[in-house]
Amino acid sequence: MAERQGQVAARNILGFREPFNAVPFFWSQHYDVVINYVGHAEKWDAIEIDGELDARDCAVTYKKADRTLAVATISRDLQSLQAEAAMEAALGR
Repeated sequence: MAERQGQVAARNILGFREPFNAVPFFWSQHYDVVINYVGHAEKWDAIEIDGELDARDCAVTYKKADRTLAVATISRDLQSLQAEAAMEAALGR
């Protein structure tokens, strides 16, 4: 996110007056467990779990009114990237 913010800041210094509206994401590694999170969900009305939490192989999707707000994945990097691309597409990019 910091790199993307810097790119927009640089373009704005050059006069482009571009808003920063990228889909937020982060990842965190805890020994052999990598957690990816994309989107932003402060409040949701449904959670869908695909996979097994205990097996450390899952995707957790946070939804509100059938709209995906965020996706947290464990050991599913490709699925995390696909979720980010879908959220970016929903923003019209």
